[in-house]
Amino acid sequence: MAPRQTLPSWTLFLAVCAVGIGGTFQYGYNVSIINAPTQHIHKFLNETWTSRYQKELNPDLLTFLWSVIASIFSLGGLCGALMGGSMAIRLGRKGALLMNNIIAILASILMGLSYPTGLFELLIAGRFLIGINTALKRFHGSAEYRREMEDIQRESSALDGEKPKKPWQLFTDRGVRWQLITVIVMTIGQQLSGINAIYFYATYIFEAAGISAEKIPYVTLGTGACECLTALSCGLLIDYVGRRYLIIGGYLLMTLWCIVLTFSLTYQDLYPWVPYVSMMSIFAFILSFGLGPGGITNTLIAELFVQSSRPAAYMIGGTLSWISFFTIGMLFPFIVQSKGKVVPLVATSDGSLN
Repeated sequence: MAPRQTLPSWTLFLAVCAVGIGGTFQYGYNVSIINAPTQHIHKFLNETWTSRYQKELNPDLLTFLWSVIASIFSLGGLCGALMGGSMAIRLGRKGALLMNNIIAILASILMGLSYPTGLFELLIAGRFLIGINTALKRFHGSAEYRREMEDIQRESSALDGEKPKKPWQLFTDRGVRWQLITVIVMTIGQQLSGINAIYFYATYIFEAAGISAEKIPYVTLGTGACECLTALSCGLLIDYVGRRYLIIGGYLLMTLWCIVLTFSLTYQDLYPWVPYVSMMSIFAFILSFGLGPGGITNTLIAELFVQSSRPAAYMIGGTLSWISFFTIGMLFPFIVQSKGKVVPLVATSDGSLN
């Protein structure tokens, strides 16, 4: 007699909601929220600098400070990813979560005090701390925790007591060489594709696309809608299409939409409808990323590595991801100034090469 299938309990439903709100929501919110107040932060930096030094802020220095404020979040994420494991071991699961909440409160206080005190350095420090907080966010319901432990114990028995490997040991292990190369290439390629630059600097991009300032806040909502759509549909497509075709097809489509975006930005003054082509290209770019590389890359480590190699692989992948994230966040505004309308094509060519 086949076992009767039961619907998920309310406890599991609430656990999933807590994971989404307390974990991935924190990441998505803090990546994209910095875009909305771009002009206000620019004004704050200019006023603070003029009040402090009695001279106007140099445009290049303004771009640099804005890049630091936007991208320091990823540097904090790197630190959080590196210290997360040791914190969980030393403080325990509850202790690590409590410490992480303290970090979040401190970050909020620093960012809240930056404007009344006229210290933009507090904004930078707060963004750094919130990056640590976001990377450390982990949540397990009690039932899910027990099932996970059972899976770990079964895998441990199959591995016959093999000890966890260190990150540097994976580089010398021929048995996981291609798995490691795959993770490295996919992780770096994901960041160099330029997807996070869109979230960080959406206002810049839509302004360059010719969208009016009063419409930009509403247009940026479309980027979030695209993310929600891909999150709901990617899991279904993986089973029907397969990972290989989704990854390759996703990057090819991203390249195509960047080419379209480059041409539409170049000729946006010829016809009044061209800016809307640019806007739709950005939405299509996000959809192509979410349905392909974005939905698959983050699950590769768990699927390619056994338990003894998985923590080290996560550390390598996380480190490369946050470093690439920080690099793109710092350099993108300067690339815009130097390359102008060919930026989309440059970004995707870099991502495709990796």
